[in-house]
Amino acid sequence: MKQLCFLIGNINHAGGTERVTTLIANQLAAEGYTVHILSLQQGDQPFFSLDSSIQYHALYPHTVSMKTHFIGCCLKIRHFVKKQQIDHLIVVDSISCVFTVPALWGLTVQHICWEHFNFKVDLGATFRRIGRQWAAKYCDDIVTLTQRDQDLWRQGLRHISATMTAIANPSPYPTTETRPQLAHKTMLAVGRFTAQKGFDLLLRAWAEFCQQQTDWTLKIIGGGEDQALLEQLLRELKIADRVQLLATTKDIGLYYQAASFYCMSSRFEGLPMVLLEAQAFGLPIISFDCDTGPAELIHHNQHGYLVEAENIQQFADYLLKASRITPEHYNEMVDQVKHNAEKYKLGSIISKWKDILEK
Repeated sequence: MKQLCFLIGNINHAGGTERVTTLIANQLAAEGYTVHILSLQQGDQPFFSLDSSIQYHALYPHTVSMKTHFIGCCLKIRHFVKKQQIDHLIVVDSISCVFTVPALWGLTVQHICWEHFNFKVDLGATFRRIGRQWAAKYCDDIVTLTQRDQDLWRQGLRHISATMTAIANPSPYPTTETRPQLAHKTMLAVGRFTAQKGFDLLLRAWAEFCQQQTDWTLKIIGGGEDQALLEQLLRELKIADRVQLLATTKDIGLYYQAASFYCMSSRFEGLPMVLLEAQAFGLPIISFDCDTGPAELIHHNQHGYLVEAENIQQFADYLLKASRITPEHYNEMVDQVKHNAEKYKLGSIISKWKDILEK
């Protein structure tokens, strides 16, 4: 079987990108592929469980400046690929193509760029803009998470030589037999405490909601650089007794099972793993309609509610609407959510990846 390698920033992290990389890698390993995971930095303690056959490596055992180590990084990747006789290199996040395009120059390796943001978002990173341009010209394939993002790539870049394919993330959970309960009166949100996830927007909407509803709880599970800011905002809004900020956990399924609705307040996404997770547990979702992902997963009033991006008052209004939903309507929505979740089973997603690897 040919050698396959996922190149990622740091597989130790607990985010959605690391989770879906682990899912795809594990399944390909189970189906007979020889799989490696190469982290640019650290990567010695994967947060999510890996198949025992998967070998994981790191270019650098500690955090370094990738700009300062640009040439060294390219040379190390090239040495690794040649030493391990890699046949397929999947670059997790287009920003890393600035390293892999020079590293693979002249080698007969299938070069796949796997985009995890959306084309409209570069976070001010010159490397990401260059990485996308080089991926479009020099990679064999580009995989986006949504058709919408594929369209954004085509609109943003004139000449794309790579074959483009939209493949959604799979759900990390099978669709559960249990059903969420309206009686739990709990809203759930999950993600790193960063500006991207918009938890500041969610807390402001929740403060508005709390003026009219007194018996619902919001749980936000994560951690990160904005924790102190969010804790301060809780105090300023006087809602500390109505919100729980909880640490990242590997037993996240227990929180999905205990929730009534899922809330997503992101300013931007690719295809949010948390929405796939929530739908696997049957949770209706209240989400900002940001680029990209929510509109692909949620039909308004069917699987939950889509809210104008960053419209705090409208989000608060839909929180209130959700809290006042009838049990009959809620159960109908749960049925629709569970039906939609079936489309994102791992088996159907992995077959699309195999089509790319085996063409």
